[in-house]
Amino acid sequence: MAESIVTSITNGLTHFIPAEIIIFIVSLLPVLELRGGLIAASLLKVNWIYAFPICIVGNLLPIPIILLFIDKIFAALKNTRLKKIVEHFEKRAAAKSNAVTKHRRWGLFLFVAIPLPGTGAWTGALIAAMLRMKVKEAFLPIIWGVFAAGLIMSFVSYVIPYFWF
Repeated sequence: MAESIVTSITNGLTHFIPAEIIIFIVSLLPVLELRGGLIAASLLKVNWIYAFPICIVGNLLPIPIILLFIDKIFAALKNTRLKKIVEHFEKRAAAKSNAVTKHRRWGLFLFVAIPLPGTGAWTGALIAAMLRMKVKEAFLPIIWGVFAAGLIMSFVSYVIPYFWF
């Protein structure tokens, strides 16, 4: 799924926007995050040495904002027409929070590190905020989780295609 979304985003944009900016923006987006950024980088033939740090920074940039302000943002949005969307995100995060609730830092690290649909830094930060984890407690496992997911996705996006195709 992520590959088809990334392909549709990147097709045609490379004529107007440098590939590095595209992969940075893709890495910023929820759902796609670093996983989508590295797939886009591979499809756009961006050297891994440049793509990896760009995707890491892009994925981590919104995380402190989520950790610090998501409660206030959600509270404000619940008084608007977006109430149902906010409640959807809260339910989704609550449903995925078991490992994080049980193992705190290690659970958060693993949740972010394993690149599966519905996991990642955005959801991990949302879960951490909902569990009232302190920023100091949550941010480091998220950083290491993003780095680990980046290594896994680098293997999937760069190493496997190199030997396979």
